[in-house]
Amino acid sequence: MSAALSRLARWFAVLGGLCAGAVALMVVVSIAGRALWSRPIQGDIELTQFGIALCISLCLPWAQVQRANIIVDFFTQKAGPAVLRGLDGLGAVLLALMVALLAWRTAVGAQAVREAHEATMILDLPMWWAYALLAPGLALTAVVALVQAFTGMGATPEEHAA
Repeated sequence: MSAALSRLARWFAVLGGLCAGAVALMVVVSIAGRALWSRPIQGDIELTQFGIALCISLCLPWAQVQRANIIVDFFTQKAGPAVLRGLDGLGAVLLALMVALLAWRTAVGAQAVREAHEATMILDLPMWWAYALLAPGLALTAVVALVQAFTGMGATPEEHAA
């Protein structure tokens, strides 16, 4: 795995973590405001949906760099290292194709939602923002998976931790 790609994925994950932290703080403030003063943060549900979706898309590339996505190995427990490497490579290619398709359709969807002038119900935020912000994380995940597929899966998670 190239150091620059790994570093970029790490920064995306840091941004995703900050986003999740901000959403968590907003939820706590909104719940406290609702419980204590009957004044929640207006649109807290909309902001939570946007924020967590963004967090997930930003953290996906780092999860792929770390090879931390779920792998069901029930049927391959007795397979040799060569077979496992081949299956890991195939899985990485399939993941790259799937997330590239999601990134593309998310970007196309953002444009369509923008042209339709769709907005959230409470805050009247443009919906296309949410779609557009998801595409970079999905696209980076596709790139990471492709690099892993064609470079023998890159460094092990232990090597990344160092």
